[in-house]
Amino acid sequence: MELNLSPKFAQKIFEGEGGTYYSWSSSEYELLKEAKVGGGRLVLQPRGFAFPHYSDSNKIGYVLQGSGGVVGMVYPQASQEVVLKLKAGDIIPVPTRAISWWYNDGDSELVVVFLGETSKAYVPGEFTYFLLAGAQGILGGFSTEFNSRAYNLNNEEAEKLAKSQAGVLLIKLPDGQKMPQPCKNSTDKMVYNIDAASPDFHVQNAGLLTSLTEKKFPFIGEVGLSAILVKLEGNAMSSPVYTADSSVRVIYVAKGSGRIQVVGINGASVLDTKLKAGHLCVVPRFFVASTIADGEGMEYLSMITATQPLFGDFTGETSVWGALSPQVIQASLNLTPEFEQVFRAKIKKSTILVPPQD
Repeated sequence: MELNLSPKFAQKIFEGEGGTYYSWSSSEYELLKEAKVGGGRLVLQPRGFAFPHYSDSNKIGYVLQGSGGVVGMVYPQASQEVVLKLKAGDIIPVPTRAISWWYNDGDSELVVVFLGETSKAYVPGEFTYFLLAGAQGILGGFSTEFNSRAYNLNNEEAEKLAKSQAGVLLIKLPDGQKMPQPCKNSTDKMVYNIDAASPDFHVQNAGLLTSLTEKKFPFIGEVGLSAILVKLEGNAMSSPVYTADSSVRVIYVAKGSGRIQVVGINGASVLDTKLKAGHLCVVPRFFVASTIADGEGMEYLSMITATQPLFGDFTGETSVWGALSPQVIQASLNLTPEFEQVFRAKIKKSTILVPPQD
């Protein structure tokens, strides 16, 4: 099985005065289709507004930039929307069943990257959105007769309801137009700032690793996903690791650059390439991946298609090498007992995040 794992940049789908939406195409990056995952990136200008919509895929949004983000969510059968505050470092789960709208109430761009699974998507490897309003909205798809009867309007009112908004996907609201204010209690329950969280691992001169699972943040269980934020200092390394539970990893490079190597079936090197800010990279289930940052360092978020993912480590306290008996390692790697002891001692001192070599 030959897979092209080369990382890709997103393609521009729509651009307007209110902002821009980008997406990763499964026709250009076929691994998205095979792995049943997808990604998109939303850039909202100040006063930019993305129309209410729902999609066919569970996903998480990670705020890369901005401090004035506002998102509203409505769940089926709910009588009122929930309005949340967003800022850089926030992760917000977006379940399939939720209708959401997005607004930038700040003075600078609001940038959000979306990563999710597409097992039930119309287009495998991509998110499909259903807009409630605008030129591509659901209202405009129904006839005047159907809209008038459904909403108890006369024909003129029904036509006005469906045709007044000519914008597509996202627009810029005029100065002075008010939008709902976020609720702090709801934000605390439904938004998690992974940048400000205590890291699971912090290694001097190497960086930090922070995981986000259902145990830490119950609301992320609504989308069946989890996330890991890795911040590598210059020339530091994230050691080889694989998902032992058949989950898939989607890596988005937020800052900096570096290199990634992935080893797959039959010990084949399936990827050895450069990673740059804006790249999306998919690591298939059970494949082993490792990264090394360039001199400027590198930050990336991994989305995993499991709420409590199980990883297999090759270094650190939970290294599989450290767990194997000396005799098995000697036989498997054809090592002398003396060198096996050297190797085991090195493993015990190793860490998941590795500082630069002296």
